Amino acid sequence: MGKPSAPTPPDPKETSAASTGTNISTALANSYLNNADQVGPNGTITYTNNGSQTIKDPYTGQSYDIPTRTATTTLSPAQQAIKDQTDKAQLNLGTLANTQSSFLNDYMAKPFDGSNDATESRLLQLGKERLDPILAQQSDALQTQLSNQGIKLGSAAYDRAMTQQAQHANDATDQLILQGHGQAFSEAQAVRNQPINEITALLSGSQVSNPQAAAYTPSTIPTTDNAGIIANNYDQQMNAYNTQMSQASSLAGGLFGLGGKLISLSDDDAKKDKERLADITPEMGLWKFHYKGEPNDAPMRLGLMASEVEKVRPDAVTRRPDGYRQVDYGKALSLGA
Repeated sequence: MGKPSAPTPPDPKETSAASTGTNISTALANSYLNNADQVGPNGTITYTNNGSQTIKDPYTGQSYDIPTRTATTTLSPAQQAIKDQTDKAQLNLGTLANTQSSFLNDYMAKPFDGSNDATESRLLQLGKERLDPILAQQSDALQTQLSNQGIKLGSAAYDRAMTQQAQHANDATDQLILQGHGQAFSEAQAVRNQPINEITALLSGSQVSNPQAAAYTPSTIPTTDNAGIIANNYDQQMNAYNTQMSQASSLAGGLFGLGGKLISLSDDDAKKDKERLADITPEMGLWKFHYKGEPNDAPMRLGLMASEVEKVRPDAVTRRPDGYRQVDYGKALSLGA
């Protein structure tokens, strides 16, 4: 018995191309949804298309045009005026910094000396400017006191008092060095860094803030699973095909079971509403029909067509007294002599 044709399996490259195309379309749609134009008090952000680029899928060979977009920020008139003024100020400060920085070539060529000797030398230089006058005043006062007390210059008491004064002066100098070393180092470092800090300050400065995109919750488009749809459609076709095959096999099995004892009116001219259901051989098929004279809502009958059986088994076809042909199903289906 002949079989219905099975559905053709889907081409994997066509399925892949369908899925890729849908994914790209969904991604582009989501991109448009996500990149909404923004309008705020400080300005606007707008998105525009400015052409496209073509990409090629190496597996399917399909090419896709991907649009390229530009985000443009436009300040409000007030913010633009502030930015223009700030830019001019930045340019002036940058020019000044460039001019002032030229001296750094020689300045930075002289390394900063933070050694103990250099720090103490600077400390003594600064400290003695205040300490030496005080010590000299104390020495003069001591000499006056000794004279008033009748202690003469060159006496043992005079020399002893002046020695103590000299020791007091040395102790004051030592204390200056011990306590002021860290401060003197920091001050020297600050003096060293001051020109650099000034130039750095000139190069820095505030900027006008560009408009910021407001919080935006985009809508999304689910990706269409074309591969799944194609596979499901193929499965549905296969299920329908298998159902048809099962029904055809069941019907044909019933005919074969009745074939040995069935001789039936099968003349084509005695039938209406004819529809071929399946192939038994390439020349002979299984048909459903009504006999002429039967109402259209009567149950459909199942059987062979005499005209087709004559081509395969002419000995299975005979004429009835009324002139219509009848078929011996046993012979037609090779179940009888």
